[in-house]
Amino acid sequence: MQELSALLNQLEESATLAMARRSREMAEQGIDVISLSLGEPDFNVPDFIKEAAKEGVDKNFSKYPPVNGYLDLRMSIAHKFKRDNGLNYAADQIVVSNGAKQSIANACLSLINPGQEVVLPAPYWVSYSEIVKMAGGVPVVIPTTIEQDFKITPEQLEAAITPKTKLIIFSSPCNPSGSVFTHDELKALSHVVARHDNLYVISDEIYEHINYTGQHFSMAALPGMAERVITVNGVSKAFAMTGYRIGYLGAPTWIAKACTKVQGQFTSAPSSIAQRAAKAAVDADPAEIAFMRDAFLKRRDLVVSLLSEISGLKVNQPPGAFYVLPDVTALFGKSAGEWTINSADDLCEYILDKAHVALVSGGAFGAPDCVRISYASSEETLRNAIQRMSQAIAELN
Repeated sequence: MQELSALLNQLEESATLAMARRSREMAEQGIDVISLSLGEPDFNVPDFIKEAAKEGVDKNFSKYPPVNGYLDLRMSIAHKFKRDNGLNYAADQIVVSNGAKQSIANACLSLINPGQEVVLPAPYWVSYSEIVKMAGGVPVVIPTTIEQDFKITPEQLEAAITPKTKLIIFSSPCNPSGSVFTHDELKALSHVVARHDNLYVISDEIYEHINYTGQHFSMAALPGMAERVITVNGVSKAFAMTGYRIGYLGAPTWIAKACTKVQGQFTSAPSSIAQRAAKAAVDADPAEIAFMRDAFLKRRDLVVSLLSEISGLKVNQPPGAFYVLPDVTALFGKSAGEWTINSADDLCEYILDKAHVALVSGGAFGAPDCVRISYASSEETLRNAIQRMSQAIAELN
C-alpha cells in the first residue's frame, strides 16, 4: 500500500513552480507560451561574479565548507549588513544557506513549536505558509487590499496576535505585491512587536536592491528590534544568481546557532563554488547592479500603463520587486464560451488556455482577488503577453 505522510498531504505544491511546469509542458507540445509566472531575472550573472566562481574552481574550493558558510563570506555579509542596512551582525550571527527559502525554513524549524501561530500579512510569498505548516505551526493570515497598497496597519497586526503567536513573517519589498514599507511604517509595526514578549519577526529582504523608492529600511535596525528580528537576504534576485542557490540570514547568536544545527542535519553547507561567487556579489558596491533595477523600473511603468488600459483590472503602482498584483474581481461572473470566471484561479486557467500566457493566481499568496504578473522579462515579451491577455479578457462578458 502506497501511503504518504500526513505532513506531506497537508502541503500545497508551490503555485509558481506548478505554473512554470505547466508552461514547460505546453511549450514541449509546440505551443507558444509566454510565462510571466516565475520571479526570475532575465539578466545574466555579472562577469565579475562569474570570475569569482571560476577562481573558486581553480583554487580548489572543493571540500566541505563549514555548515554555516565560509568565515570570509560571513564576514563579507556582516560588512554588507552594516554598509547597506545599518545592522551590526558578527560573523557567528550569519548563516549561509541553499537560498533564502532555506534560511526562512531554518528559522521556522528553530523557533516554532507545534500549535504555535505565525502571523502572515497577506499577500505573502507562497512558501511561507507551507514552511510554517512543516514546522508544526499554524498560519494566521492578515488580509489587505489594493486600496491600502497591500500593507498591514499596526492595528491589524495587534488584532492578529494571541498568546500562541510566536512569529511574524513578511517581505519588503514584497513578493508578490511589490509593496515597500517605509521607515515610519516599520517603526509603528515594531512598537506592536515590542509589546509582546517571546514574539519574533522574520524580515525577508531578498528584493532589497530592486526598490524604486531610493530607500530601503530593515526592521532589525530599529530601536529594540535587533534581538527580535531575523533578517533574511540572498543573491538570487539582485544579482540574477537564482541558480547559484545562496541565501543568508542575520540573527541573534542563539538563533543563528540553532539554524546552523538544523541545516547541519538537512543539507550541511551550500555549494563551495557558489559561496565564492556570492562573496564577490556582497562585496560589490550596489551601484554595480543598478542597471538591472533601472531596467525593471522601465518595465514596471510599461506594464502598469498597459494593464491600466484593460477593463476589469484594478492596478496600483508597486514601488519594488518585479511584480504587479492587479485586483481582478470585476471579472468574476463573466463568461466566454465554455469558460466562466468565478475566481482568480479560473482567470489564470482561462488566460493560459486562451492566450497562452502563464500567470499565478493570488490565492496562493493569500490574495484570492488578484493575480500575480512577473515583469522580469523583456519589454517586447511583456507587450506581447499583455496584448494577448487584453484580447482574451475582452471576450469575457
